Amino acid sequence: MSRKRWHLIGLFTAVAALAVGLVTVPANAAGGVGASLTKGSDWGSGWEGKYTITNNSGSSLATWTVEFDLAAGHSIASLWDGSYTVSGQHVTVKNTWNGNLSNGGSTSFGFNVKYSGAYSAPANCKINGGSCDPGGGTPTTTPTTPTTPTTSNPPTSTSTSNPPTTTTTSNPNPGAKKNLGYFVQWGVYGRNYHVKNIHTSGSAAKLTHINYAFGNVTNGSCTANDDTYADYDKFYDAGSSVDGVADTWDAGALRGNFNQLRKLKKMYPGLKVLWSFGGWTWSGGFGQAAKNPAAFADSCYKLIKDPRWADVFDGIDIDWEYPNACGLSCDTSGPAAIKNVAQALRTKFGSSFLVTAAITADASSGGKLDVADYGPASAYFDWYNVMTYDFFGAWAAQGPTAPHSPLTAYPGIPQQGFNSDEAIQKLKAKGVPASKLLLGIGFYGRGWTGVTQDAPGGTATGAAPGTYEAGIEDYKILKNSCPSTGTIAGTAYAKCGNNWWSYDTPATINGKMGWTKNQGLGGAFFWELSGDTSNGELVTAMRNGLN
Repeated sequence: MSRKRWHLIGLFTAVAALAVGLVTVPANAAGGVGASLTKGSDWGSGWEGKYTITNNSGSSLATWTVEFDLAAGHSIASLWDGSYTVSGQHVTVKNTWNGNLSNGGSTSFGFNVKYSGAYSAPANCKINGGSCDPGGGTPTTTPTTPTTPTTSNPPTSTSTSNPPTTTTTSNPNPGAKKNLGYFVQWGVYGRNYHVKNIHTSGSAAKLTHINYAFGNVTNGSCTANDDTYADYDKFYDAGSSVDGVADTWDAGALRGNFNQLRKLKKMYPGLKVLWSFGGWTWSGGFGQAAKNPAAFADSCYKLIKDPRWADVFDGIDIDWEYPNACGLSCDTSGPAAIKNVAQALRTKFGSSFLVTAAITADASSGGKLDVADYGPASAYFDWYNVMTYDFFGAWAAQGPTAPHSPLTAYPGIPQQGFNSDEAIQKLKAKGVPASKLLLGIGFYGRGWTGVTQDAPGGTATGAAPGTYEAGIEDYKILKNSCPSTGTIAGTAYAKCGNNWWSYDTPATINGKMGWTKNQGLGGAFFWELSGDTSNGELVTAMRNGLN
């Protein structure tokens, strides 16, 4: 079973640049419970902060509450690893999963602040009712279960700059770079790639997020695709199940990929899963959805929050190919459509649920990035997965041969604006924070046949043969069948016989991850997990490169 999609996505964390200490309290200071503030990046209209709670009280700490006052003109835009309430400028943050601290232990929560005028540090910090200086807080040794606000009644505000009175979010490692991978629903068939493989390959421990591809968009609504068997009915016996426990045939029991993902999340509590809708094949319904964004958002909410699998998903990803432009079909919904849809989704799901989008990387003059309001829309998305691959391929049957995922321009590149660097710079210029941009990596190569020239720029006669589709092949195959012989624009290429391929290797991925960090991006993502080796070679390269 195959689906064409070969163009994919890019949290609402702040720019991950060098952290600048604002207030620091040594962890080995006078005994007691303390909280210290560190200020990270500041982009002129917002800044990133982190409070670190330390327990040197001599006994365990079962729960904590941190309070502080924001200056006038400052407001919480998002917060993770805690639940918060706001009363005027006073912010109260309580632990969620991270309340139990042994003596000598520490934990933290992070947040983004939106502000106008001049930056001003928070004031009047208290922990458990006492000063945030160590010794000020009184430890609570009686085990308690923190109350986590529910997300079943999302806020009605359409702006992330004015958060709801109560919200909860527990995004993993907010200060770390995101390493997101797509899991394709249909991969359980011919590709024989299952959720268990994410675990056995070692990849699960190195990922922060998984996008489950794809849900469909029909009649202006989010719908499950035409293969719900793989989604939530396929039986996994003990040997094929991610946790070694067989599925049950009990009435109403969840099976299939959804149940396997549920089990995977229990094994890796920091891992988040988003349901992605659209893709190359199923983007045609977004135009109708854009005519009534509120109704569309409501349909997505009802589907994703279905009680059978509501605990599986931590977010929704919109893979619209392409707003106000042509993909498999042409969209004429107008430049503001992407912003209107994003705003409706954020309003419906609230700030504690991830809302992301896969977007084009066409930075050519007047190209796809120029015809939709990606800048204004980014205020409502947690991040963009920028599809910085598939720039070139054998749809141009005669060539010229070119790397399908060039990091930068190079002499002889077939099309201006078709490279990662120009796409990222254009998005930044449109006002998208760097921390909301994820660089895209393909776990596959694109190739031509009938090629006589080893260097890029040669002529061809058509698409090189591939396992599932002509002109495309998984990395796990190419690394042995056609090993890399050179690099250009940060991407590997190889000529084997009369076939010519370009793809990323661990070495080129390491270079791209270094570039990602230098640009202050929020991390990287890839399409898709089944293209990697059985030991997660490329996922490992991405994680190591982002660290």
